[in-house]
Order: sequence, then C-alpha cells, then structure tokens
Amino acid sequence: MEATRREFLDQLYRHSREHDAAQDDRLARFRNVEPETAALLGVLIRATGARRLLEIGTSNGYSTIWLADAAAETGGELVSLEVDPARTEMARENLARAGLEAELRTQDAAEALPDWADGAWDFVFLDAERPAYVGYWPELVRTLAPRGLLAVDNVLSHEHELVEFTALVESDDRVTSALVPIGAGLRLIVRQP
Repeated sequence: MEATRREFLDQLYRHSREHDAAQDDRLARFRNVEPETAALLGVLIRATGARRLLEIGTSNGYSTIWLADAAAETGGELVSLEVDPARTEMARENLARAGLEAELRTQDAAEALPDWADGAWDFVFLDAERPAYVGYWPELVRTLAPRGLLAVDNVLSHEHELVEFTALVESDDRVTSALVPIGAGLRLIVRQP
C-alpha cells in the first residue's frame, strides 16, 4: 500500500476511534475493523488472487479502502453493502480521498445475496449486525466460489452473539474454517471445491 494512502487510513482510523469513544449508542459508532485485521484481509486477497470481492458492512469505508486497495492489485472489483445511506455516502467520500473505486450499495445483504449467481464471490468480508448472520448463511455459502474465502469479524469479541452461526459453520461439510485470534477475532471459512 502506498504511503499516502496508508497515512490517510491511519488518520481515518484515529478519527473513527475518537468518534466511537464519544458515542453512547453502539449503532452510532463506526466500529471499524482493527488495522492488523484489515492488513491481514489485504494479504489474503493478494495471496489468493481474489478478483470478485464482496463486503457486507461498509460503515465509513475504512475496511472498504483496505479491500479496494488489494482488489486494485489483483485486477479485481469490490462491491460493498451498507444499510445506512449516510454511511454509504461517507464511505464514497473516503474512498475517493484514498484514490480508489468500489461499487457502494445501500442495501441489506439479505436482499442483495439472492440476486447473485452461485459462486459469484472469490472473497467475502462479513462485518455487519451479527444476529443476521444465521439468515445470511445459506446465500453466503451458495454465492461463495469453490475455494472462495469468507472472513467473519468479531468472532471472539462477540462470541456469545455468534453461537448459532458458529455451529452452522462448523457443521457444514461444504466448508472448512479456522479461527484467527487477531483484532476482535476473525473466522476464515473456505468453500470446498
């Protein structure tokens, strides 16, 4: 990642943390992924050569910039979903300031996922409202390409909210997964060929 883009990301992360610390309402916070987790996602995209990327949970675009930066290197394209139109616009501005492009949609993943073909995505980053994950699961697996990678954030910090989702993942023979104790905890899930 070029130095000016990384500097912008560092500033955006600091600003987001300050903003979040001043918010009593959890939903008013940006809740950005930790920098070390974002960097790992970028490495995974580059290592796998993923070209069709989906992010569920854009927020202010912090993680979107990391994903779009990696997609630019693989010649890929990123679609990012966010339910809040104000956050979609904020992410659009931040992405432009970082000199990157992605397709940003204000749309719930439950509505968007059924519209995509089987195996549509090489890489999916899931960082949204955790109670929805169980409902997303059938479409996530269907739209994940064989050998495609699904990365799910907050699996350690909010483990109690993901008990049912984790059980679904671990009992599904179409996938294999591993827990990576980085940041708030990242579960990496690969669709079997």
